[in-house]
Order: sequence, then structure tokens, then C-alpha cells
Amino acid sequence: MKRIFFKGRFIFIPIAIAAFLTLISFVVMQLWNALLPAILHVGVITFWQAMGIFILCKILFGFGKGKGFGGGGPWMRHRMEDRFKNMTPEERERFKQKMSERCGWGDRRGRHFGNDWDNFAPQEAPKAE
Repeated sequence: MKRIFFKGRFIFIPIAIAAFLTLISFVVMQLWNALLPAILHVGVITFWQAMGIFILCKILFGFGKGKGFGGGGPWMRHRMEDRFKNMTPEERERFKQKMSERCGWGDRRGRHFGNDWDNFAPQEAPKAE
């Protein structure tokens, strides 16, 4: 019984991947042909060109797993907080020194970390009026 299930799963996985790729390629083609010719004055594309664009984007920009350029999502903040709270004072000082040399402790949205290293919380950015 177990051997039959394994064979069925082995056949199902490539079929599921092909169906997913077909669906995504169709969506890319429809969105491209509905939006970009009117906006950017480019030509319409075929299904196979849409599939090529999708695969090229996946190769260039990644497959959605991993940390990416930002070092992870919001869930990574908890890991950083835990690590920072478990550091000795000497390790904290060494960490602060290295991070201030690397990036100046600021992020792209203009928020900067305060001097309260024990709480390790970013200050809110000023609101635009």
C-alpha cells in the first residue's frame, strides 16, 4: 500500500508543477496584454513568451524562499531581539561598534534606533502633515 502511494505522489508532483506554471504563465500573459500595451506602448506577448518572462524573473529575483535583500521579514526581528538580550555587555558593545561602522543604525524609511539598547525598539518616524 505504501509503495503505491509513493508512485502516485511521484507522478502528481510534476503534473502539479506543470499546472502551476501554466496557470501563472496565463495570468502573466493576460496582465501583460491588458495593461502594458496601453501604458508603455509595448507589443502583446504569447503564452510561451509569458512563461519565459516568468521563469526569467524567478531566476533573477529568486523563488520566494530565503532572506532576500532585507535580511528577512518582520519575524526576523524577534530573533534579533532575543540574540541581543542574551548578549553580555562586552558583546553588545562590540556589536554596536560593528553595526555603526557598517550601516549607521538607520533603515530606509528614516527611522533610527534609539540609545536604549536594552529595549532595542525603533523610534517612530515623524508623521507628514
